[in-house]
Amino acid sequence: MDDFYYGEGGLRCEGVALAEISESIGSPTYVYSFAALERAYRELEEAFSGLDHLVCYAVKANGNLSVLRTLASLGAGADIVSGGELYRAMKAGFDPKKVVFAGVGKTEAEIMAALGERILLFNVESASELERLEEIAGRFGKRARVSLRVNPDVDPGTHAHISTGQGESKFGIPIDEALVLAEKIGRYRCVDLIGVHQHIGSQITKIAPHAEAIEKSAGLVEELKRRGFDIRYFNIGGGLGIRYRDEEVPSPKEYIDAIRPSLEATGAKILCEMGRYIAGNAGVLLTRVVYRKKSGAKSFLVADAGMNDLLRPSLYDAHHEVRSVKENGSSSLKADLVGPVCESGDYLARDRELPDAAEGDLLALMGTGAYGFSMASNYNSRPRAAEVMVKGDRWAVIREREHNADLIKGEVVPAFL
Repeated sequence: MDDFYYGEGGLRCEGVALAEISESIGSPTYVYSFAALERAYRELEEAFSGLDHLVCYAVKANGNLSVLRTLASLGAGADIVSGGELYRAMKAGFDPKKVVFAGVGKTEAEIMAALGERILLFNVESASELERLEEIAGRFGKRARVSLRVNPDVDPGTHAHISTGQGESKFGIPIDEALVLAEKIGRYRCVDLIGVHQHIGSQITKIAPHAEAIEKSAGLVEELKRRGFDIRYFNIGGGLGIRYRDEEVPSPKEYIDAIRPSLEATGAKILCEMGRYIAGNAGVLLTRVVYRKKSGAKSFLVADAGMNDLLRPSLYDAHHEVRSVKENGSSSLKADLVGPVCESGDYLARDRELPDAAEGDLLALMGTGAYGFSMASNYNSRPRAAEVMVKGDRWAVIREREHNADLIKGEVVPAFL
């Protein structure tokens, strides 16, 4: 993470000391680097050089309007999975003709909104969804452009909760059923089949699963073309991993070079849906040590951020590097970094060599730009953190810290109570 480094004032993001941000607006706070977002997007663009392509940012990774605006301004498309993400993407300035809509449970209201915006593609995941699209599009005199999301039944070698391309997954259509469904689409009046989509999971650190899945799905593209379908788009999904600890992760160029022959053979425009790769290492979570605690032989650093702020360690046992903000010191402490949430599973780092931080010291959890704030909650009635964007030597709050009044917004006590 070259945009987060030690310099004057301790740990810095681009040209700004992180301590300055925390002293001004408090903690917990997410801080994002504009330069890191831009660099990751440019790396993907360069990797696809020579291929007709569109890099779609997976909004679920980090949906802050400023993050989205940054990527829309660079020319990215958007991969959405809900009506709310469609709303965010439109507010951020994405071109609807660069938006693809995935997800197994699209509601009628979401479908109507997406048809109204004339998005590029619906990634269809079942025969029932296809029928619903046909009915709704016909009712409103619209045409729905669709990709069939196929399930290539490939083990991505990642955490079970973020594995989406195996046979037992809720996602996608088995490849052997896709041709039957395609023939059914050919009889519909308001649905145009123009793409094939696949996505096998997230935080994938090996090329082999990607290559196997893409080869299978590319074969379907070619067979559909042979049968007369106008397949213009091949969406290869996302899932390229990042380095959180010591993972050996292929670069975008290594990844695309390995699958380039399969992509070229389709003759289709290539779409991808990268979220973590773009945003993951572009963000850190700042948290302050509230207490040091010792229980028998066990040591704890109790921080003001908890699992409601960063769920990944509790949900996935995910590893995020913990750095001292004030200095790059060598002193360490074997301890758990835990939060104030009333759950035993509330931890940010467990049984780790951590900075030997005193009460009041500021820590940074690295690599939290993706699936950090976007998975945050108000559990234990805790207001959500602030978010900040840094660009060069300037920084700005891009989401205000919530306050207690925000916790009850929309709640009403009826007169009979």
